[in-house]
Amino acid sequence: MSNAASRFLAPAAATAALGALILWLAPSFAPAQRATGGGASASQLASRGRSLFVEGCSSCHGMDARGIPGRGPSLRGVGGGAADFYLSTGRMPLSYPGEEPLRSEPRYSDSQIAALVAYVASFGGPPVPKVSPDYDELSKGQELFTGSCAGCHAISGAGGVATGAAAPPLWKATPTQVAEAVRIGPYVMPRFGSEDLNRADVDALAAYVEYSKHPDNAGGWSIGRIGPVPEGMVAWLLAAVALLLVARIIGERRKEDGE
Repeated sequence: MSNAASRFLAPAAATAALGALILWLAPSFAPAQRATGGGASASQLASRGRSLFVEGCSSCHGMDARGIPGRGPSLRGVGGGAADFYLSTGRMPLSYPGEEPLRSEPRYSDSQIAALVAYVASFGGPPVPKVSPDYDELSKGQELFTGSCAGCHAISGAGGVATGAAAPPLWKATPTQVAEAVRIGPYVMPRFGSEDLNRADVDALAAYVEYSKHPDNAGGWSIGRIGPVPEGMVAWLLAAVALLLVARIIGERRKEDGE
């Protein structure tokens, strides 16, 4: 009985020891495997972006993204936020160097944009900003928009004319694109850093831009939401026409009475 018990306990003890060793070593391997897998995925995305970049962007920005004088600037250090803004709004690639980058349909699919953004982001720079429109701060957003944006984009977000460029309407801009534009200052637009507009300010601005797409026209006829000054001019024009009609009717009646 003693010999049988010894023969049974020896393999069991060895198995238990092996199991304990595996359990002890497992945690040290698991994080390394997850990190390697995640790094490979990001690397593959950037690699795909590199191929797309060489095909569609290198003629202006250079094979190594350092730019080509007279054609396109260096993209090293601009960050993923700038790449995402210009690509997702269709402002890049341009038809020819020197063309004003205007909003249009994106030339690339969402997955291709993600790959290109990953490639440009690999050179460093600000990432795609995080934004959560704060609709509880609409009045603050309107105040900030009036002071910093309405001079070019109009208080209604309908766009306008700026020095040397056209200020586009904002009705198609997503909250992320609004935040990206604030941080990078595309084309002739000034850049606003966190010392100028903090995260809460950007959230309020994004909320106001979203609201401006479908405002509550409590006053009645919105006249295309073209702003208070043009709307006042339209009101004066309509009032002048009405006064002319009234004057004509009064004059015709006096003429009839005189006859």
